[in-house]
Amino acid sequence: MILADKVIKLRKQRGWSQEELANQLNVSRQAVSKWESASSIPDIDKILKMSQIFEVTTDYLLKEELEEIEVSAPTEAETDEDLRSVSLEEADNFIEQKKRNCFSTALAIAAYILCPVVLIFLAGYSELATARISEDAAGGIGLVVLLLIVGAASVVVLLNDSRLEKYEYLKKGKFRLQYGVEGIVRKRQEEMSTFYRTCHAIGTFLCITSTLPIFLTLCFTGDNDFFSVIAVDVTLLLVSMGVFLFVWSGEQWEACQILLREGEFTKEEQSKKPIFVIYWCVVTAIYLGVSFWTFDWRRTWIIWPCAAVLSGALHMVLRMKREAGKHGE
Repeated sequence: MILADKVIKLRKQRGWSQEELANQLNVSRQAVSKWESASSIPDIDKILKMSQIFEVTTDYLLKEELEEIEVSAPTEAETDEDLRSVSLEEADNFIEQKKRNCFSTALAIAAYILCPVVLIFLAGYSELATARISEDAAGGIGLVVLLLIVGAASVVVLLNDSRLEKYEYLKKGKFRLQYGVEGIVRKRQEEMSTFYRTCHAIGTFLCITSTLPIFLTLCFTGDNDFFSVIAVDVTLLLVSMGVFLFVWSGEQWEACQILLREGEFTKEEQSKKPIFVIYWCVVTAIYLGVSFWTFDWRRTWIIWPCAAVLSGALHMVLRMKREAGKHGE
């Protein structure tokens, strides 16, 4: 059965006239008449639109050997009149913008983890007999540095998000890719897969082994508090390096996932919030609240290494969940 006969069959099944179908496709009645008489062929955009309207697959419409109707169950987004068509140029621009943002975004997220390093170091140093700084001064300087780092990192994240605001409809899934775009996006995803998996493997290793400096310090230096402080700073550095790799590679990978609606951007799980930005803002608020409540700056720093290790575990859990969901589809 040729395309012309299938259009006639599907139209009559719904009791539509040629004019009614033409109105839904935003074409003239004469255009529909020409399609049904096989004197012209609709372009790919109109075929995609007909597959949505008639709730059939494009294969059924295009392949003459398919006689039985192959039903396609459209989602609410796919039948929305405001569904946006994404061209290859627009998809490329989105991927490139994500690629330009990835380094600074990764650096900002890593900065959230590293922000207490100076405070922890100065707090430990101030307790040494040879220290030339008081505990109060160490806490004050460290706190100022912490707030400056958190503020600068937040500005970077907000600026990068603002550059992607015009692509917000992509995260919400309110789009469809034009003919041929999906194949090109998948090819780009394959090209970056080695880089993505390598970064995630190294990042996972760094997060898992990040507590080794603390354990080694306890084994070889005993109760030396200053060495323990250095070990905590090294732990935070390792975790921040791991998270940096996760975000750096993940931002580029995410661009392809958004366009292909895979992973956390499937139709069932669209538009997720930046969980790690929220996480570190909450950790910072808890740290400041506890520290100002107790005024025990020498001990409240323990919140940071605990939060850093937890963030690494959280990142791996979310990743495993996404991978499990992908394999389950």
